[in-house]
Amino acid sequence: MTQHAPLIIDIAGLSLSKVDRQRLKHPLVGGLILFARNWQDRAQLTALCRAIKKVRSDLLICVDHEGGRVQRFKTDGFTHLPPMRALGEMWMAPAASPGNASKKGGAMDATNAATACGYVLGAELRACGVDLSFTPVLDLDYGESSVVGDRAFHRDPRVVGLLAKSLMHGLLSSGMANCGKHFPGHGFVKADSHTDIPVDKRSLKAILADDAAPYRWLNTVTTGVMPAHVIYPKVDARPAGFSSTWLNDILRGQMGFGGAIFSDDLSMAGARLIDGQQVSYTQAAVAALNAGCDMVLLCNQSVASSEGGGKAVDALIDGLTEAQLKGEWQPQDASEDRRLALLPRTPALTWDALMVQPDYMRALDWIG
Repeated sequence: MTQHAPLIIDIAGLSLSKVDRQRLKHPLVGGLILFARNWQDRAQLTALCRAIKKVRSDLLICVDHEGGRVQRFKTDGFTHLPPMRALGEMWMAPAASPGNASKKGGAMDATNAATACGYVLGAELRACGVDLSFTPVLDLDYGESSVVGDRAFHRDPRVVGLLAKSLMHGLLSSGMANCGKHFPGHGFVKADSHTDIPVDKRSLKAILADDAAPYRWLNTVTTGVMPAHVIYPKVDARPAGFSSTWLNDILRGQMGFGGAIFSDDLSMAGARLIDGQQVSYTQAAVAALNAGCDMVLLCNQSVASSEGGGKAVDALIDGLTEAQLKGEWQPQDASEDRRLALLPRTPALTWDALMVQPDYMRALDWIG
């Protein structure tokens, strides 16, 4: 059994620096997340992913690549994927006539299109060496949250569940795992947890009946979950990502989820206030891991735009090492098993081979 490696960090540029390689070699680092700043073209991205795997083959290469406005790679052949709301709108449109293949509408066409989106998304990323995208969004579209907005499939949790399940099947067909977010639901609150600390004052019964329902329905196909940096005071005073009640009692206990749990970005404002106190990145990481997260993300802290670039990443690595030595946090074999289970198990097609692969070509017909 290898050391539990819970940290997902980032890098500043288009290639690995000497410092990047040193950080990625650390036994507490289990992967990294890529952003648009790490993208120039497919050749560069593929070379970067190869270099990362050369450092350690078990590192999990992740990205936020959902479609719509959250798609990190958009040029040099990458398909422009629609926002998930477009699939919900297709669901609500009149069903297309069987003899009119060019017109798409209705529930069955929408689920087919969702599967196609998942397959194209996963296959294109895998062809460049990326292992996992943090998608799909399972939040409900109440029309209130600007940060969620058209990233959500629909307001009805049943429609969300079926479209998300279809998209997840497409991802799994491409050999990529998935990550539903943001548990138990971010769509009801207006505040953006990147800059504020949203509070959802509804009862547990209301949340479970509506926003959280897709997580229970999808527990057989969901391989990863990312909780929200939202406080639900009628359940717990802590944000969901730092709450054992939400993660262990409800998500794992009541809903039967057995996959990996990722914290959302620890640099977000919603992650920096726990029990009314401002906390460091290390304190936030320890709280998330002890609450039930398997992995924690620290994003946008490696950018070397100033002399302090990257210091937060090093401080977190050092801080979590010290916390382990002090017994404030202990590695979990089960968490490491869940991390490793997210790595692709089948070889990826090269980009050129993917472009003429029949399943891929059929999927593009559904997206166009």
